[in-house]
Amino acid sequence: MSQVVIFNAGGQQVLGTATVRHAAGMLYRRVARVHEAEPGRTFGPYPLPRSVELVRWIYTAWVYEATRQPVCSRVAILRRDRYQCAYCGQTGTTMDHILPKSRGGRTSWTNCVAACLECNGLKADKTPQEAGMRLDIQPRAPLVSELVPKRYR
Repeated sequence: MSQVVIFNAGGQQVLGTATVRHAAGMLYRRVARVHEAEPGRTFGPYPLPRSVELVRWIYTAWVYEATRQPVCSRVAILRRDRYQCAYCGQTGTTMDHILPKSRGGRTSWTNCVAACLECNGLKADKTPQEAGMRLDIQPRAPLVSELVPKRYR
């Protein structure tokens, strides 16, 4: 399912992205309205949104002010790392936990990186040092604007 860009109330600033299903829920709850739609396509009673604009400050505060950073997910990690493997530089299609989950590693911006399938398999449930692999990037929390697809920047 494609991503829908979320704009602040007023439509001046991009806050992040959501799935079409989540955006439809926002439209149903009347916390957002369609900002830009796919021509001639609908999703239930609504035009299929490319982007939505928030209409209530409460929703903006709940989603973005609580953590002051975007939600960490596999898609967000891949976008942050520009789909480049943190170990070999090839195309990264999977998310790797630097400190494996089996050892208490959490899914966070500083513990996850994009990895190609081969490197992720070689590393398995070891740390990069134990696997003899060098981490080429320093993982960090991105700005929301870094995670928005280029066509919406």
